[in-house]
Amino acid sequence: MTMNQTEDSSTESAGTTITAFGVSYAITSFLSALLVVWKESSQAVHDTLAAITGHHWVTHGALDVIVFVGLGLLLSRTRMAAMSGRWLITTVVGATVVSGLIIAGYFI
Repeated sequence: MTMNQTEDSSTESAGTTITAFGVSYAITSFLSALLVVWKESSQAVHDTLAAITGHHWVTHGALDVIVFVGLGLLLSRTRMAAMSGRWLITTVVGATVVSGLIIAGYFI
């Protein structure tokens, strides 16, 4: 997990493992937002998640962790190309904003 240092900070690139887990975060964030909307829209989904661990948020959180770690490990083994640091930050922040807007949009 190294960062290539150059004089121009816009060309710094994150290592492949950092990139893999950054992409995993972005995907997990988006899927988590969709799960919030799905379980709030469907009592059956809500009840199923609650039945698994005793509370729907506990199951939701566990699924998020499983997807994040599993996808991050899978992507890191594919030797995906490293992203520039700036692009990776944009991806993570963008996924967070879009996910927040999905959830907020549903409740508004």
